Amino acid sequence: MKEIFNRYSVRKFQDRPIEPEKVKKLLEAAMQAPSARNQQPWEFLVITDNESKEAIARICPHSKPLLGAPLGIMVLKNDQNLQYTACIQQDLGAACENILLEAVYLGLGGVWLAIMDYKPLMQGIKEYFKLPAHIEGFATIALGYPAESKTPLLRYDESRVHYEAY
Repeated sequence: MKEIFNRYSVRKFQDRPIEPEKVKKLLEAAMQAPSARNQQPWEFLVITDNESKEAIARICPHSKPLLGAPLGIMVLKNDQNLQYTACIQQDLGAACENILLEAVYLGLGGVWLAIMDYKPLMQGIKEYFKLPAHIEGFATIALGYPAESKTPLLRYDESRVHYEAY
């Protein structure tokens, strides 16, 4: 799958909207991710409004790439009615990675901007977006058509591979 090897973090975007059908494809890819016991503990907030993007960047200072992106998808954790919570971060991480890989496939780029486990950020996002008690921000992914292209790093390192024992 070439998208895995062609993906890199895109932080600068063209001033060009993403077509609605591509937004839907990104969300479909996210929801196709595996999850523990198929609980699917995710919801998604689609963000195109500049005021909301500016608020996120104020609350989460590392989220500045969102300011130049035509689209943000905030991946939300929904822990209501879950019987098994041990793998929520893995489940949501898989959804984020699926978005990023689908973005490459669609000719887009993106960057993963974390929220989860930064309690002040999580609280700020909860208050700004008026999220219910059982919903929390996990990550925002800034997405758009890349303004520049880079050669992705190939990260395979044989010294990190161990067979049968360390």
